[in-house]
Amino acid sequence: METIPTRQQVGDDQLTADRIQSTVDEVLATTPFIDVHTHLFAPSFGDLGLWGIDELLTYHYLEAELFRSSSISPERYWGMPKREQANAIWQALFVENSPVSEATRGVIAVLDAFDLPTDSPDLEEARSFFRAQRIESHVVKVLQMAGVSSVVMTNDPLHPEEQQVWMNGSQSRADFLPVLRLDRILWGWSAHWQILTEQGYSVDAQATGRSVAEVRRFLADWHERMRPVYMAVSLTDDFQFPEDSVQGKLLSEAILPSCREFDVPLSLMIGVRRQVNPRIRLAGDAVGKADLRAVENICRDYPENRFLVSVLSRENQHELCVYARKFSNLMPFGCWWFLNNPSIVEEITRERIEMLGTSFIPQHSDARVLEQVLYKWRNTRATMTSILANSYKLLGRDGRGVTRQIIQRDVSRLFRGNFEKWVNLA
Repeated sequence: METIPTRQQVGDDQLTADRIQSTVDEVLATTPFIDVHTHLFAPSFGDLGLWGIDELLTYHYLEAELFRSSSISPERYWGMPKREQANAIWQALFVENSPVSEATRGVIAVLDAFDLPTDSPDLEEARSFFRAQRIESHVVKVLQMAGVSSVVMTNDPLHPEEQQVWMNGSQSRADFLPVLRLDRILWGWSAHWQILTEQGYSVDAQATGRSVAEVRRFLADWHERMRPVYMAVSLTDDFQFPEDSVQGKLLSEAILPSCREFDVPLSLMIGVRRQVNPRIRLAGDAVGKADLRAVENICRDYPENRFLVSVLSRENQHELCVYARKFSNLMPFGCWWFLNNPSIVEEITRERIEMLGTSFIPQHSDARVLEQVLYKWRNTRATMTSILANSYKLLGRDGRGVTRQIIQRDVSRLFRGNFEKWVNLA
């Protein structure tokens, strides 16, 4: 347990206004963070784990930019091998145009971190570098460079390749924490319930009969197999709860009771509008403002459950903060997807500090490609330096000094302690 400094210690050690920012910057730089939501995989998952320059360039954020800055059609692009896709994106976004967007600057930052050329007309040197890396040692190096002690995966028990890894019992690493993803169980039930029947669970399309009990048995089996730190689902902007639907029934009668039984939180990521432009595939999802009365209802009606909640719409952020003030079983986390731009992250995080103090989780990387953690966490640290320094200066102006010990306590709580306590890692 951390020691709270006495009044005398605070007086003796408190920082002057001109030292606050440099101290915050140093504490953020030296505190190992927990990345509480990613799409990364431990090396034991093989090709499911994405890394290297071609994967960085064909990230769906950059694919969306490609179709704005190039005459190439989506159909032609999808017909190309990945190497040619990466070449096309490099040419369009990095050679013919300045890489000033958040996503393109991220690629530049990764190249620079490995002392690779950032203005080359081709990708040969970068490809040669990544071909020479061994994934086991490369993972360790990248996480160290990013200042991350562990990342939380997103694990789908109905994905056949993932399932095989878990069945073989070959995933056990302290730096890659599992999460039991529920998307195919909840909003994807109609297309995936038969997979459960093939695995020996007695369920049907309408979730009647023994279906609820069998879904709970399925979750119990996978909880035993994975030991997930939480369960998770991404939801559309029209998510309602309670709801008279298969999704509502499974959520209330199977998922929530299972989370209570296993004492794990449920993560709700709300606000995606799926495939508004299916021609561009994963890049074709958009954002919608959600009715957060669903969050109000679920937090009020299930007080013994803990919820991690992230909302995709900027317009929902203030409302989420208000609900977090009303429900102590609600933990806001991160600035997700379209919100993960420094200008918006700064606005949202300042608002959360003003309303919630340090009782939230500021950010996660949402990384799909290993090396993305390098620039995403560098950007977060830079943004958080100015936010926290300003908060401490305002506190000093109002009559309360701060010390390095207090700053360390707060940073550790924001980027480690809140999550560790919420998921019972502490």
